[in-house]
Amino acid sequence: MKEQLELIKAQAIAALDTADTPAALEELRVRYLGKKGELTAVLKMMGKLSAEERPVMGQIANSVRADIENMLEQRKSAVHAAALDAKLAAEKIDVTIPGNTVAMGHEHPMNKVLQEIKDIFVGMGYQIVDGPEVELAAYNFTRLNIEEGHPSRDRSDTFYFTDDDKVLLRTQTSPMQVRVMENAKPPICILAPGRVYRKDEADATHSPMFHQIEGLVVDENITMGDLKGALITVMRRIYGQDAQMRFRPHHFPFTEPSCEMDMQCHKCHGTGEIDGQVCSTCHGEGWIELLGAGMVHPDVLKGCGIDPEKYSGFAFGMGLERMAMGRMRINDLRLIFDNVVRFLNQF
Repeated sequence: MKEQLELIKAQAIAALDTADTPAALEELRVRYLGKKGELTAVLKMMGKLSAEERPVMGQIANSVRADIENMLEQRKSAVHAAALDAKLAAEKIDVTIPGNTVAMGHEHPMNKVLQEIKDIFVGMGYQIVDGPEVELAAYNFTRLNIEEGHPSRDRSDTFYFTDDDKVLLRTQTSPMQVRVMENAKPPICILAPGRVYRKDEADATHSPMFHQIEGLVVDENITMGDLKGALITVMRRIYGQDAQMRFRPHHFPFTEPSCEMDMQCHKCHGTGEIDGQVCSTCHGEGWIELLGAGMVHPDVLKGCGIDPEKYSGFAFGMGLERMAMGRMRINDLRLIFDNVVRFLNQF
């Protein structure tokens, strides 16, 4: 038995000396020291020895186990140290290598135009206001003189949250006009930019989510001339003194009289076609609708507690995306939302 123990010790030490992975070391531990290992198998034969031989063999067996365990721990330390050295060598960083240049971002073209428009209106005395995108139909429609049955209230045009059509994603930022008028006294001069939502099919000039900028001025003796003067001033500041614009009669429930303002198409320059083909930006019209406007309807003023006999006002609402298209010479609204970096880097 003594010879068997010495042989197991020699074999184990030789095997451990060449083991170079944690898995190999664990395999050898189980092979020699496990419950079914070679050393355990020899110790089970101790019962066949005489009473005099057992203590001697037991001492030798314990010594062999201790030697194997010591060798195992030494090899574990060596293997782990070698693995760590290899990992550090593979992951080392040469701090003398020049770093990669980080490209600095810049404002989105639409945000650039929005900030430019804000600055112009603030310079004209307007206050910037903000409001909820999830709105009540009372503010979005009813208090703006848009009665039940009006096409804009139809479910085919509007995103409603409730079955009774009382809560919706706002279709315009006009509700802020009501919210301000019911809590402030004239003179009022505000600008309300923000996201709005309508069930529009996405094309070169439409999107189901877009941005609108609405303005409201209420004071004594406000006229249509004030409205046209303010809008022409702003548009010439944005598009240049040579920008061509026109006003057309229109109808809005919350203004009377009402109009729409168009800008000559920047792509076809008012001809309606390019190389004999219908212009895809203005659809052959030669003009791009920028905004709707008009004098605030007396019923809207009255509903907000403002005396229409004493005060009058004008309101307008413009699409930011279309403003950006004209300002940046972009021919398709969808490019603004695609977020292609190569495209955005042009601005």
